[in-house]
Amino acid sequence: MNQKLKFSSNSKSQFLSTVRKRVDSYFKENKIGRNANSAMWFKTFVFLSGYITLYLLIILNIFSPPVMLLLCVLLGVCCAFVGFNICHDAIHGSFSGNKTVNKVFSFLFNFVGANPYVWSITHNIVHHTYTNIPGHDEDIEVAPGLIRISEEEEVNSIQRFQHLYALPLYSLASISWVFRKDFKKFFQAKIGEHVMIHPRVEYFNLFFYKAAYYFMFIILPLLVLDVTWWQFIIGFLALHLAEGLTMGLVFQLAHVVEGTLFPVPDASGNMEEAWAEHQMHTTANFATNSKLAAFFLGGLNRQIEHHLFPKVCHIHYGPISAIVKKTAKEFNLPYIESKTFISALRSHLFMLKKFGKQAVA
Repeated sequence: MNQKLKFSSNSKSQFLSTVRKRVDSYFKENKIGRNANSAMWFKTFVFLSGYITLYLLIILNIFSPPVMLLLCVLLGVCCAFVGFNICHDAIHGSFSGNKTVNKVFSFLFNFVGANPYVWSITHNIVHHTYTNIPGHDEDIEVAPGLIRISEEEEVNSIQRFQHLYALPLYSLASISWVFRKDFKKFFQAKIGEHVMIHPRVEYFNLFFYKAAYYFMFIILPLLVLDVTWWQFIIGFLALHLAEGLTMGLVFQLAHVVEGTLFPVPDASGNMEEAWAEHQMHTTANFATNSKLAAFFLGGLNRQIEHHLFPKVCHIHYGPISAIVKKTAKEFNLPYIESKTFISALRSHLFMLKKFGKQAVA
């Protein structure tokens, strides 16, 4: 049974107040808002247009099977990008200062296969508060028993090979979300320390929008496409394997690389550090100088800034990162980052191999 956790309130918490003041000054001095700007709206147009176009090209049934398969893969990747760039910010309330705008874009999460209400609990509340704390942060529990990423987890013999099968396993993330994860999380008694008591409307939303998704991506294609049942299954799996791998890699590279910690509370449930310092030890950036990563990954490659400033639209994370990095150095705190996506992936696989080696023979 999980304990009530409490972060330290020691003097190191001055880091958070200092970095917040500096970021506030950046926005004030440059006379810019914290929410979406023209560049963000352009990205929104690009990814939503891509999603709609790819879906219609498939449903129109005008291409050969190999081309249709390619379109399914591209749609899967595009679904992940819609989630990263639009829905993620909207659910955090950082896309716009207007709650209605955030609600509308949050709603789109249903049509990439996930429930925005469940995500707001598991991610916004639990993961952002108890980052990388075993037994509390369920976002790091990718596949209990198969993937081991901390000293606290039990070991078994198959985990010695986890660095080999992890990426194919991550590919199942999207299809699990569509058919299993949202339902499981919704009906759990607790997620971390959050007691799951839901408004009645969320029961309706969960089942209604899952049904709408199943209609769009299963029933309608089977009705209108000139494909066999096995061709449909291949296309459906291709879409979700592409989406799942894209999502899985991005989220894992932000928290499970060399240098990140998986701290545990003491016997009384107290954490050694203040919350902000905890974030600096458990979160990592990658490919921070890549314009392509910045465009496609919705700021998730700058996860440190996102955890410290989740209410700031990711379009602003570039200049903010310089402020955070400088302030972290002044307070003798780590700023964990990999220069490229490949180096971050290599670091992640090293971590998997390290924890896998401890598996029982």
